[in-house]
Amino acid sequence: MARYPIPTVGALVRGPSGRVLLVRTTKWRGRWGVPGGKVDWGERLEDALLREFREEVGLALESVEWALFQEAVFPPDFHEPMHFLLFNYFAVSPGEEVVPNEEIVEWAWTPPRAALDYPLNVHTTPLVERYLEVKDG
Repeated sequence: MARYPIPTVGALVRGPSGRVLLVRTTKWRGRWGVPGGKVDWGERLEDALLREFREEVGLALESVEWALFQEAVFPPDFHEPMHFLLFNYFAVSPGEEVVPNEEIVEWAWTPPRAALDYPLNVHTTPLVERYLEVKDG
């Protein structure tokens, strides 16, 4: 187990249909969230975000913009005790064809308000709420 906070990036992404992408992984005990992951040493946050989206769901991102920061100290729905620094973004994808890697169990493109009906991990709910406040309000 890491003994220091781990910087991570993630994004709530809107596709051409106006829907947003949610994914379900085993790491979050089957809860739904957004694609993302750890920032590599020497990697800029936005570069890490673009890389993680290519790796996890095969999507390119455009119009990346800052959304919010969260700290997750031993999140109850993560599969092991961790301390994350979550750098969250909003972005747009020019396509909606998901090519999942081995981490992604399931995915869904959903209307933004309907995203709150999914069993989201504890840190995705505030990101969706922020999106609804600034993008869909």
